[in-house]
Amino acid sequence: MAVTAPAPAPAARPARPGRPAPRARIAGVLTRTPYWVLTGGLAIVFLFPLVWAGVASFSPQPGSAQVDGWGFGNYATLASYQAGIGQYLWNSVVVSGLTVLFTLGVSLLGGFAFARFRFPGRDVLFLVTLAILMVPYATLLIPLYVLLNTLHLQNSLLGLALVLTMFQLPFATFMMRISFESVPRELDEAAMVDGCSSFGALRRVLVPAVKPGLITVGLFAFLAAWNDFVAPLILITDSTKAPLPLAVANMRQQVMGIVDYGATQAGVVVLAAPCVVLFLLLQRHYVRGFMSGALKG
Repeated sequence: MAVTAPAPAPAARPARPGRPAPRARIAGVLTRTPYWVLTGGLAIVFLFPLVWAGVASFSPQPGSAQVDGWGFGNYATLASYQAGIGQYLWNSVVVSGLTVLFTLGVSLLGGFAFARFRFPGRDVLFLVTLAILMVPYATLLIPLYVLLNTLHLQNSLLGLALVLTMFQLPFATFMMRISFESVPRELDEAAMVDGCSSFGALRRVLVPAVKPGLITVGLFAFLAAWNDFVAPLILITDSTKAPLPLAVANMRQQVMGIVDYGATQAGVVVLAAPCVVLFLLLQRHYVRGFMSGALKG
Protein backbone atom coordinates (compact mmCIF):
# COMPACT_ATOMS: atom_id res chain seq x y z
CA MET A 1 0.00 0.00 0.00
CA ALA A 2 1.51 3.30 -1.09
CA VAL A 3 1.88 5.98 1.53
CA THR A 4 1.07 9.43 0.31
CA ALA A 5 3.29 12.22 1.48
CA PRO A 6 1.55 14.94 3.45
CA ALA A 7 0.69 18.01 1.44
CA PRO A 8 3.07 20.89 2.04
CA ALA A 9 1.76 23.66 4.25
CA PRO A 10 0.71 26.72 2.30
CA ALA A 11 3.31 29.40 2.31
CA ALA A 12 2.50 32.44 4.39
CA ARG A 13 1.28 35.33 2.31
CA PRO A 14 3.88 38.05 2.41
CA ALA A 15 2.72 41.30 3.92
CA ARG A 16 2.20 44.15 1.53
CA PRO A 17 5.14 46.48 1.68
CA GLY A 18 4.38 49.89 3.09
CA ARG A 19 1.06 48.86 4.67
CA PRO A 20 1.11 49.16 8.48
CA ALA A 21 -0.25 46.39 10.66
CA PRO A 22 -3.76 46.87 12.14
CA ARG A 23 -2.34 47.55 15.60
CA ALA A 24 0.01 50.18 14.20
CA ARG A 25 -2.87 51.86 12.38
CA ILE A 26 -4.99 51.93 15.53
CA ALA A 27 -2.07 53.32 17.53
CA GLY A 28 -1.52 55.99 14.88
CA VAL A 29 -5.19 57.01 15.00
CA LEU A 30 -5.13 57.19 18.80
CA THR A 31 -1.95 59.25 18.71
CA ARG A 32 -3.35 61.75 16.20
CA THR A 33 -6.80 62.06 17.79
CA PRO A 34 -5.82 64.81 20.30
CA TYR A 35 -4.25 66.76 17.44
CA TRP A 36 -7.41 66.46 15.35
CA VAL A 37 -9.60 67.46 18.30
CA LEU A 38 -7.44 70.48 19.14
CA THR A 39 -7.12 71.78 15.57
CA GLY A 40 -10.82 71.12 14.88
CA GLY A 41 -11.80 73.04 18.01
CA LEU A 42 -9.56 75.97 17.08
CA ALA A 43 -11.00 76.00 13.56
CA ILE A 44 -14.54 76.16 14.95
CA VAL A 45 -13.60 78.96 17.36
CA PHE A 46 -12.03 81.10 14.62
CA LEU A 47 -14.54 80.34 11.86
CA PHE A 48 -17.72 80.69 13.91
CA PRO A 49 -17.72 84.54 14.06
CA LEU A 50 -17.16 84.77 10.31
CA VAL A 51 -19.91 82.26 9.56
CA TRP A 52 -22.25 84.00 11.99
CA ALA A 53 -21.57 87.38 10.34
CA GLY A 54 -22.27 85.90 6.91
CA VAL A 55 -25.59 84.41 8.03
CA ALA A 56 -26.59 87.61 9.86
CA SER A 57 -25.87 89.73 6.78
CA PHE A 58 -28.59 87.88 4.82
CA SER A 59 -31.04 87.25 7.66
CA PRO A 60 -33.86 89.61 8.72
CA GLN A 61 -32.76 92.13 11.34
CA PRO A 62 -34.96 94.53 13.34
CA GLY A 63 -34.52 98.14 12.33
CA SER A 64 -32.78 97.32 9.06
CA ALA A 65 -33.75 97.14 5.39
CA GLN A 66 -33.90 93.34 5.73
CA VAL A 67 -36.89 93.08 8.07
CA ASP A 68 -38.83 90.23 6.43
CA GLY A 69 -37.27 87.19 4.80
CA TRP A 70 -33.75 86.51 3.64
CA GLY A 71 -32.10 88.58 0.93
CA PHE A 72 -29.67 91.36 0.01
CA GLY A 73 -31.43 94.27 1.70
CA ASN A 74 -28.57 94.77 4.18
CA TYR A 75 -26.07 94.88 1.32
CA ALA A 76 -28.27 97.45 -0.47
CA THR A 77 -28.11 99.65 2.64
CA LEU A 78 -24.34 99.23 2.75
CA ALA A 79 -23.98 100.08 -0.96
CA SER A 80 -25.92 103.34 -0.61
CA TYR A 81 -24.35 104.53 2.64
CA GLN A 82 -23.11 108.16 2.26
CA ALA A 83 -20.45 108.19 -0.51
CA GLY A 84 -21.23 104.58 -1.47
CA ILE A 85 -19.52 101.27 -0.90
CA GLY A 86 -17.59 101.64 -4.15
CA GLN A 87 -15.83 104.79 -2.95
CA TYR A 88 -14.90 103.25 0.40
CA LEU A 89 -13.64 100.09 -1.26
CA TRP A 90 -11.54 102.15 -3.65
CA ASN A 91 -10.05 104.09 -0.72
CA SER A 92 -9.13 100.82 1.02
CA VAL A 93 -7.64 99.40 -2.18
CA VAL A 94 -5.50 102.52 -2.73
CA VAL A 95 -4.25 102.64 0.86
CA SER A 96 -3.56 98.90 1.00
CA GLY A 97 -1.88 98.85 -2.41
CA LEU A 98 0.41 101.78 -1.57
CA THR A 99 1.26 100.26 1.80
CA VAL A 100 2.19 96.93 0.22
CA LEU A 101 4.24 98.67 -2.50
CA PHE A 102 6.18 100.88 -0.08
CA THR A 103 6.70 98.06 2.44
CA LEU A 104 8.01 95.61 -0.14
CA GLY A 105 10.32 98.17 -1.74
CA VAL A 106 11.92 99.42 1.47
CA SER A 107 12.08 96.07 3.28
CA LEU A 108 13.56 94.33 0.23
CA LEU A 109 16.46 96.76 0.02
CA GLY A 110 16.83 97.00 3.80
CA GLY A 111 16.82 93.24 4.32
CA PHE A 112 19.33 92.79 1.48
CA ALA A 113 21.66 95.39 3.00
CA PHE A 114 21.48 93.92 6.51
CA ALA A 115 22.00 90.36 5.24
CA ARG A 116 24.70 90.83 2.61
CA PHE A 117 26.78 93.92 3.53
CA ARG A 118 29.10 94.65 6.42
CA PHE A 119 29.17 98.27 7.59
CA PRO A 120 29.82 100.03 10.92
CA GLY A 121 26.83 100.05 13.23
CA ARG A 122 24.89 97.47 11.22
CA ASP A 123 23.69 95.47 14.23
CA VAL A 124 22.89 98.60 16.24
CA LEU A 125 20.86 100.04 13.38
CA PHE A 126 18.99 96.77 13.01
CA LEU A 127 18.18 96.71 16.73
CA VAL A 128 16.94 100.30 16.53
CA THR A 129 14.70 99.29 13.63
CA LEU A 130 13.26 96.41 15.65
CA ALA A 131 12.84 98.68 18.68
CA ILE A 132 9.99 100.45 16.90
CA LEU A 133 7.94 97.31 17.58
CA MET A 134 8.12 98.09 21.31
CA VAL A 135 6.65 101.58 20.91
CA PRO A 136 2.88 101.66 21.55
CA TYR A 137 1.03 102.16 18.28
CA ALA A 138 -1.37 104.86 19.46
CA THR A 139 1.29 107.08 21.08
CA LEU A 140 2.86 107.89 17.70
CA LEU A 141 -0.31 108.87 15.85
CA ILE A 142 -0.60 112.40 17.24
CA PRO A 143 3.05 113.32 16.44
CA LEU A 144 2.61 111.75 13.01
CA TYR A 145 -0.57 113.78 12.52
CA VAL A 146 1.42 116.98 13.20
CA LEU A 147 4.22 115.83 10.87
CA LEU A 148 1.81 115.02 8.04
CA ASN A 149 0.14 118.39 8.51
CA THR A 150 3.54 120.06 8.09
CA LEU A 151 4.15 118.06 4.91
CA HIS A 152 0.65 118.85 3.62
CA LEU A 153 -0.18 115.13 3.62
CA GLN A 154 -2.74 115.24 6.39
CA ASN A 155 -6.18 113.92 5.40
CA SER A 156 -4.76 112.14 2.35
CA LEU A 157 -4.60 108.49 1.36
CA LEU A 158 -0.89 108.82 0.56
CA GLY A 159 -0.12 110.12 4.05
CA LEU A 160 -2.15 107.32 5.62
CA ALA A 161 -0.28 104.74 3.52
CA LEU A 162 3.08 106.19 4.60
CA VAL A 163 2.09 105.93 8.28
CA LEU A 164 0.92 102.35 7.90
CA THR A 165 4.13 101.50 6.04
CA MET A 166 6.21 102.87 8.91
CA PHE A 167 4.55 100.51 11.36
CA GLN A 168 5.07 97.54 9.01
CA LEU A 169 8.74 98.13 8.24
CA PRO A 170 10.33 96.67 11.43
CA PHE A 171 8.73 93.25 10.99
CA ALA A 172 9.09 93.38 7.20
CA THR A 173 12.81 94.22 7.38
CA PHE A 174 13.39 91.45 9.91
CA MET A 175 11.50 88.99 7.72
CA MET A 176 13.43 89.92 4.60
CA ARG A 177 16.77 89.76 6.39
CA ILE A 178 16.24 86.16 7.53
CA SER A 179 14.92 85.31 4.05
CA PHE A 180 18.12 86.59 2.43
CA GLU A 181 20.28 84.90 5.05
CA SER A 182 18.65 81.54 4.24
CA VAL A 183 19.90 81.86 0.64
CA PRO A 184 23.50 80.60 0.15
CA ARG A 185 25.96 83.38 -0.58
CA GLU A 186 27.44 81.29 -3.38
CA LEU A 187 24.42 82.13 -5.56
CA ASP A 188 24.94 85.88 -5.66
CA GLU A 189 28.73 85.46 -5.67
CA ALA A 190 28.44 83.27 -8.77
CA ALA A 191 26.18 85.86 -10.38
CA MET A 192 28.73 88.61 -9.66
CA VAL A 193 31.51 86.46 -11.11
CA ASP A 194 29.43 86.20 -14.29
CA GLY A 195 29.33 89.99 -14.51
CA CYS A 196 26.29 91.04 -12.45
CA SER A 197 26.48 93.97 -10.09
CA SER A 198 25.09 93.74 -6.55
CA PHE A 199 21.79 95.14 -7.76
CA GLY A 200 21.82 92.81 -10.76
CA ALA A 201 22.40 89.78 -8.54
CA LEU A 202 19.55 90.96 -6.32
CA ARG A 203 17.17 91.36 -9.24
CA ARG A 204 18.09 88.24 -11.21
CA VAL A 205 19.00 85.70 -8.52
CA LEU A 206 17.99 86.71 -5.00
CA VAL A 207 14.50 88.11 -5.59
CA PRO A 208 13.23 84.80 -7.07
CA ALA A 209 14.90 82.93 -4.21
CA VAL A 210 13.17 85.01 -1.50
CA LYS A 211 9.77 85.06 -3.21
CA PRO A 212 8.02 83.30 -0.26
CA GLY A 213 9.35 85.94 2.12
CA LEU A 214 8.15 88.73 -0.16
CA ILE A 215 4.68 87.18 -0.33
CA THR A 216 4.57 86.85 3.45
CA VAL A 217 5.59 90.49 3.97
CA GLY A 218 3.16 91.70 1.32
CA LEU A 219 0.28 89.70 2.78
CA PHE A 220 0.98 90.99 6.28
CA ALA A 221 1.14 94.57 5.02
CA PHE A 222 -2.11 94.18 3.08
CA LEU A 223 -4.00 92.68 6.01
CA ALA A 224 -2.75 95.38 8.39
CA ALA A 225 -3.64 98.22 6.02
CA TRP A 226 -6.96 96.74 4.92
CA ASN A 227 -8.24 96.18 8.47
CA ASP A 228 -6.71 99.16 10.25
CA PHE A 229 -9.18 101.42 12.04
CA VAL A 230 -7.25 103.60 14.51
CA ALA A 231 -4.91 105.33 12.04
CA PRO A 232 -7.70 106.38 9.60
CA LEU A 233 -9.78 107.55 12.56
CA ILE A 234 -7.02 109.97 13.58
CA LEU A 235 -5.56 110.95 10.21
CA ILE A 236 -8.63 111.07 7.93
CA THR A 237 -11.23 113.78 8.54
CA ASP A 238 -12.95 113.79 5.14
CA SER A 239 -15.68 111.11 5.09
CA THR A 240 -15.28 110.62 1.34
CA LYS A 241 -11.64 109.54 1.89
CA ALA A 242 -12.44 107.08 4.67
CA PRO A 243 -11.42 103.44 4.07
CA LEU A 244 -14.01 100.73 4.47
CA PRO A 245 -13.33 99.82 8.16
CA LEU A 246 -13.90 103.43 9.22
CA ALA A 247 -17.04 103.66 7.07
CA VAL A 248 -18.45 100.45 8.58
CA ALA A 249 -17.73 101.75 12.09
CA ASN A 250 -19.45 105.05 11.28
CA MET A 251 -22.44 103.14 9.94
CA ARG A 252 -22.89 101.50 13.29
CA GLN A 253 -24.45 104.63 14.74
CA GLN A 254 -27.53 104.55 16.87
CA VAL A 255 -30.55 106.23 15.33
CA MET A 256 -33.51 106.47 17.72
CA GLY A 257 -31.82 103.81 19.86
CA ILE A 258 -31.61 101.27 17.00
CA VAL A 259 -28.38 99.93 15.50
CA ASP A 260 -28.44 98.62 11.93
CA TYR A 261 -26.76 95.31 12.70
CA GLY A 262 -27.67 93.86 9.32
CA ALA A 263 -25.77 96.48 7.31
CA THR A 264 -22.91 96.32 9.80
CA GLN A 265 -22.59 92.57 9.35
CA ALA A 266 -22.74 93.02 5.59
CA GLY A 267 -19.80 95.41 5.90
CA VAL A 268 -17.90 92.86 8.00
CA VAL A 269 -18.41 90.24 5.27
CA VAL A 270 -17.21 92.62 2.55
CA LEU A 271 -14.16 93.44 4.68
CA ALA A 272 -13.31 89.81 5.41
CA ALA A 273 -13.84 88.34 1.94
CA PRO A 274 -10.65 89.71 0.25
CA CYS A 275 -8.53 88.68 3.26
CA VAL A 276 -9.87 85.12 3.24
CA VAL A 277 -9.44 84.75 -0.53
CA LEU A 278 -5.88 86.10 -0.50
CA PHE A 279 -4.86 83.88 2.40
CA LEU A 280 -6.28 80.77 0.74
CA LEU A 281 -4.48 81.57 -2.50
CA LEU A 282 -1.13 82.39 -0.89
CA GLN A 283 -1.05 80.15 2.19
CA ARG A 284 1.58 77.81 0.70
CA HIS A 285 4.01 80.68 0.06
CA TYR A 286 3.02 82.23 3.39
CA VAL A 287 4.12 79.16 5.35
CA ARG A 288 7.32 78.80 3.28
CA GLY A 289 8.15 82.43 4.00
CA PHE A 290 7.90 81.88 7.74
CA MET A 291 9.97 78.71 7.48
CA SER A 292 12.76 80.34 5.49
CA GLY A 293 14.67 81.41 8.58
CA ALA A 294 14.24 78.02 10.22
CA LEU A 295 15.75 76.28 7.20
CA LYS A 296 18.94 78.33 7.23
CA GLY A 297 22.02 76.15 6.91
